[in-house]
Amino acid sequence: MKPVLEGTVALVTGASSGIGAATAAALATQGAAVALAARRRDRLDTLATEIRDQGGTALVLECDVTDQQQADAAVQRTVTELGRLDTLINNAGVMLLGPAARAPLSEWQQMVELNVLGLLYCAHAALPHLQRAAGEEPRQVADMVNLSSVAGRFARNGNGVYALTKFGVGAFSESLRQELAGQYVRVSLVEPGATATELATHNRPEVLAAIRNQFGQRMEASDIADAISYIVTRPRHVAVNEILIRPTEQER
Repeated sequence: MKPVLEGTVALVTGASSGIGAATAAALATQGAAVALAARRRDRLDTLATEIRDQGGTALVLECDVTDQQQADAAVQRTVTELGRLDTLINNAGVMLLGPAARAPLSEWQQMVELNVLGLLYCAHAALPHLQRAAGEEPRQVADMVNLSSVAGRFARNGNGVYALTKFGVGAFSESLRQELAGQYVRVSLVEPGATATELATHNRPEVLAAIRNQFGQRMEASDIADAISYIVTRPRHVAVNEILIRPTEQER
């Protein structure tokens, strides 16, 4: 059977590890040529080799999407070198937790710059290409999948700015979904709960020690990649607008 995404191109941000890497591999398995965007070139090269060894096509894009010019260039290189852009996975993000009082302001700025501005830069650059792909074969539909979090639904003590950024991603996604629905550009929101990735490890040591016991059962990155793969392989007339996905034992 012909792979569902054969003949299409996907750009995945934050592809050097975790959900991004797992998603890129999953989409390649579905037949998409994948552009891998992140700052860590060595990890991207390793992932690209793995995809190519399985018969797939991968383009390495070493970039920092918080820089508008680099985000624009990543999209343009994808289209120039792979021929088109059908799917954008806005996955790059950072989660820096802890009390607001005396928090380093730089952490708040970092979350806004990556979780919000980086996503917006990529979305803005990609939109014309997604609109074009939605009017063309082989699928006549295009996808933007924005990664949020359970924190985009429920703010908790200690995650105020992180939740702020993820609530914003949800609002932007829903507005854009309405705007583009008639053009067959599907905008979807994925909100993972606790997942075994590097995300929590970027916190300061004292914060990491305080939150360590908050994480019980966790999902694997491949579980989220599976959900994303499901979204973008639906037939043209089906749009999965939102998926909130938690480990079975996670209550909040």
